[in-house]
Amino acid sequence: MTTQTAPITETYQGQFGEFTITKDDRFGVIVYRAGLAIAALCFAIATALVLFNDNPNLQLLTFLYAGFSLALGVSLLSIHIYMVELHRALQIFWVIGSISAIVFAFSNSQTLAQTVYNYPLTILGIGFTFAALTGIYFKEAFCFNRLETKVLTPIVPLLLLGHMTGILPIEVEKGLLAVWAVFFLIFAIRKVVQAIPPDIGDKSVFEYLKGQRLKVNNS
Repeated sequence: MTTQTAPITETYQGQFGEFTITKDDRFGVIVYRAGLAIAALCFAIATALVLFNDNPNLQLLTFLYAGFSLALGVSLLSIHIYMVELHRALQIFWVIGSISAIVFAFSNSQTLAQTVYNYPLTILGIGFTFAALTGIYFKEAFCFNRLETKVLTPIVPLLLLGHMTGILPIEVEKGLLAVWAVFFLIFAIRKVVQAIPPDIGDKSVFEYLKGQRLKVNNS
């Protein structure tokens, strides 16, 4: 005869009352962090191939970008953000960027990396994915005061806009790309060892905001 045990829950005092953190909450955070880790690893490998190889495998770069983008999408599904509108906006940015990448990857005989590099205005499409990633960096910098995300938040738009407008020398672009890859890895590693509850946040705030939206919708 087996004995079934109830899922372990933890009770916390939030701003608007008590709330519990469940096994599902913890699993969501693990998924969020796993997505970030995979995205950071794919990005770091691709960056190393570009910076330390005169003739990188361009098809491999496409697969690495696909892995990066899919992992980022998973993280955006499971991230905890109090403002629903902001959460949805980041997800929409990711969708726009992903569709753009697919179009660019199959629109001509060049690989995705060649297309983006040779036609900088493609960043107006694919850049939405990185805008979503920057949103995560900003959220983490605001919530946890992390140095690496404070550095990453301005670096990403600076590099992308600099390449799109052609104002950055190639050596500067390489330097910014290297810093991005290193700090992204540091960020992902530190998330792995961080306590889980802070990533879940104050669930009483989520419930309060949900109630406020229902009041507005029913009024």
